[in-house]
Amino acid sequence: MECPLCGSPDSRDWFEDRRRPYLRCQQCQLVFVPPAYHLEPEQEKAEYDLHDNNPGDPGYRRFLSRLCQPLCERFPDPSRGLDFGSGPGPTLSLMLAEAGHGMAIYDPFYAPDREVLEQDYDFITATEVVEHLRRPGRELACLWSRLRPGGYLGIMTKLVKDREAFAGWHYKSDPTHICFFSRPTWQWWADLQAAQLEFVADDVILLQR
Repeated sequence: MECPLCGSPDSRDWFEDRRRPYLRCQQCQLVFVPPAYHLEPEQEKAEYDLHDNNPGDPGYRRFLSRLCQPLCERFPDPSRGLDFGSGPGPTLSLMLAEAGHGMAIYDPFYAPDREVLEQDYDFITATEVVEHLRRPGRELACLWSRLRPGGYLGIMTKLVKDREAFAGWHYKSDPTHICFFSRPTWQWWADLQAAQLEFVADDVILLQR
């Protein structure tokens, strides 16, 4: 089956639980769920509607600050950013706007104006997003093309370690999670783009154009 990130046809059975199988690409190491097991869009949105991402929640802000703070350190002056996959309660964009940055948001369900994807940005964020993408190769390439030279793509997503850890991993239990990245996967993608890669934390990744 073709890898949704790199397009390689060399993907092999890697794990299976009671809900669905998981394949791993032999080229980029992405672990992914076959399309036959993806939710329908209506089912997917119903899952997202259950999320309680409240901009006034101090705990949620602390969680997002692990990406917000590194970006603000790299962009001390007002800059232009896009929060991709902003969700039902956009919060990171609000935090960055409070820091003085001009922000746009995009979400296929809650803010579906694709015109913002035709503009250029100093930085783009995707927090807890890439694991939901059906075609991460295409979507990441689109975001990368909208970055100005020297710009940053900031990602937050939990990373695959090994098969044993994956077996008991709660992250794979979310039915909307269909793509699972690892450090080698991000290194492969960074090399492809000639990007500078930095792991700010276990689940916070920065790629500079």
